[in-house]
Amino acid sequence: MTADASIWGVGTSDFGVFPDRRVEGLAWEAVTEAIADAEITPDQVDAIVVGSVFGPPGVATRIQRGLGLGAIPMWTIENACASGTSAYHEAVTAVRQGRFGCVLVIGVEQMSTLFTGAIVPEATDPEGASGLPLPGLYALTAARYMDVHGLTPEQLAAVAVKNKSNGLHNPRAHLRGDPPTIESVLQSRPIADPLTMLQCCPTTDGAGAIVVGAGRRGPRDVVVEASASVSGRPWDHRNDEVWGFNCVRRAGDQALREAGRGIDEIDVLEVHDAFTIGEITTLEALRMAEIGSGGDLAVSGHTARAGRQPVNPSGGLLSRGHPLGATGTAQLAEVVWQLRGEADRRQVARHGVGLVETMGGGAAGMDGNACVVTVVSI
Repeated sequence: MTADASIWGVGTSDFGVFPDRRVEGLAWEAVTEAIADAEITPDQVDAIVVGSVFGPPGVATRIQRGLGLGAIPMWTIENACASGTSAYHEAVTAVRQGRFGCVLVIGVEQMSTLFTGAIVPEATDPEGASGLPLPGLYALTAARYMDVHGLTPEQLAAVAVKNKSNGLHNPRAHLRGDPPTIESVLQSRPIADPLTMLQCCPTTDGAGAIVVGAGRRGPRDVVVEASASVSGRPWDHRNDEVWGFNCVRRAGDQALREAGRGIDEIDVLEVHDAFTIGEITTLEALRMAEIGSGGDLAVSGHTARAGRQPVNPSGGLLSRGHPLGATGTAQLAEVVWQLRGEADRRQVARHGVGLVETMGGGAAGMDGNACVVTVVSI
């Protein structure tokens, strides 16, 4: 017999460039908020799972030491950009199995001390050997969609306009400048044709924390209806779909099937929009739109904050930033705030059921390292 898992509390740090801060300090900020939000004491935590990609060796132990939570199980997960949600998935699974009654999930990353631009791909992978960082990989997807499906530069730019406009109302977001227009997005500095600067996520530091537990059902607890985690498969010329598509589809189909829901029942989504084309192909993979028609979703207003199914009301990775290990936990925190009606100026109208999707970047010729999709409800 499995136990029901719920999210009891969430918290995040601010997101931005903080080279002078210690990485564990960012985590402590998020954890302090999450524990208070869960209305528990630290000694009620039975285990800790940390998601981080570039965290220094022992980062989880230093976080644990600073929290004063010694002598309990603690482990670290590295799963590319899906590290934070992979840690959450393991926590949910452990709680459902009855291994622990309360698990603290932490996602943390300090990117500003490591990279000034795109992440350098591993030289032993096909992508690294060919000098293809992720902006280039996503740009190839965008170019193919333009050629095959007639996607326009304006449709790509509309995703950036939507998400960056949402980010203006997120006080913790990394980028909160003037609201962009289609023209300003397209005229920003070229990065990898057809993607411009305003269509790419920034290099960001930050942390998020989630308290997952069982055995209570408070009015602010958010029920985990489903959580699915998949790994990538080999991706080459024999695949019909673009990179990352099938990895997301496998996870999305599993999660929606487990929740017993169709995508049309989801009220609000936080998805992996490291680049504008990523949101378009992800929503197609989640079956919100037919393949090749996802570019219409932002333009039509369907995914706007006031639309039928708002996507990335936090501002997404394009505004909040993309501190790899912390991204999934930040997405989860946003959806929890939305479902509770606590998102302030970002609040969406319909907020009974939410979905989070995080896909880990491609390496070693795979269609993504990993993808986690979870469905939650209030």
